[in-house]
Amino acid sequence: MTDTVAEMNQVMAEADCLVTEEQVYSAIDTMARAITERLKNSNPLLFCVMNGGLIVTGQLLPKLKFPVQAEYLHATRYRQETTGGILEWKLQPEAEMKGRTVLIIDDILDEGTTLCAIADYCRAHGASEVLTAVLVDKQHDRKAAPGLAADFTGLRVEDRFLFGFGMDYKGYWRNAPGIYAVKGL
Repeated sequence: MTDTVAEMNQVMAEADCLVTEEQVYSAIDTMARAITERLKNSNPLLFCVMNGGLIVTGQLLPKLKFPVQAEYLHATRYRQETTGGILEWKLQPEAEMKGRTVLIIDDILDEGTTLCAIADYCRAHGASEVLTAVLVDKQHDRKAAPGLAADFTGLRVEDRFLFGFGMDYKGYWRNAPGIYAVKGL
């Protein structure tokens, strides 16, 4: 256990801060205004994608100026690893989606495989419209579909291994107060 703490402290000590805490909060404010404008009259169902989406959802919710039903789901491809595998549903949503606008909130749009699978699931369960919101869109050409983008994006960040503000490194540092890149990754 001590080795893990030492490793994680070393990762943080060597990491590059790409986005400060203040810049993250500013991006969340901008996202909240755009989401409010788009969804204020639609009675949306909001899904937080656990665990990564927890922090950004928690920051966004009080800034949304309309009634919203907030739920969560848990789907992952990473399982505390640094590369993705097969999608695993840890908790499927139980809320009724039929005929509703669904907003899926997650920490990052990397390749987008998980986000696309969740959106497809919501459509298959009757959502009339599925929108996505991510704090970070990682800039590269490996997206699951050409031109894949979230409907609401806080920040566009270079293609590195990121952690902080919901994103983790081997299960740690989701609590880092900005967006950081692991040295050498």
